Amino acid sequence: MKWLDRSFGGSKDMAALPAGTKAPDFSLPAVLSGKDGGEFSLQAALKEGPVLAAFFKVSCPVCQYTFPYLERMHKAQGDKKITIVGISQDNQRDTAAFLKEYGVTFRTLLDDPNGYAVSNAYGLTNVPTLFLIGQDGKIEISSVGWVKQEVEDIHRKLAAAQQTPHFPIFQPGEDVRDFRAG
Repeated sequence: MKWLDRSFGGSKDMAALPAGTKAPDFSLPAVLSGKDGGEFSLQAALKEGPVLAAFFKVSCPVCQYTFPYLERMHKAQGDKKITIVGISQDNQRDTAAFLKEYGVTFRTLLDDPNGYAVSNAYGLTNVPTLFLIGQDGKIEISSVGWVKQEVEDIHRKLAAAQQTPHFPIFQPGEDVRDFRAG
């Protein structure tokens, strides 16, 4: 599917709020492995450091491909000065099953599948869509689908914000695609 990247310009041609845009504030209920995780507020999280918001649907093959790498990023960075959150467009039961199946331990939020208010506020047309939101509330990186270079850029920026060494999230010899459309 390399032709997609060349013909359409990759993720840059898919709609989502671009870098430099003020991220819409939101509060959503959280779920972690099927348990109630309380309410998550973007504004409150940004007081601690940057936030990586990763929107997904459990049935999306590219989301299934992406989330184990985001989990590696989470494990490499921890939650000291940064926050990584998944934002599911599915119900709590299906989301909890997804988290278990793909080994996701970072906080995951539920965007109401009846209206997708937060997904719509961020201009989503495809998932996965990742937004790295700086402490100033502006989107630093907007990535639609799977774009290996953008995931590496996000990981590098999170390591810098955390003031920790940048450990690779891709293993030597691992076949990691450069691009997959969402």
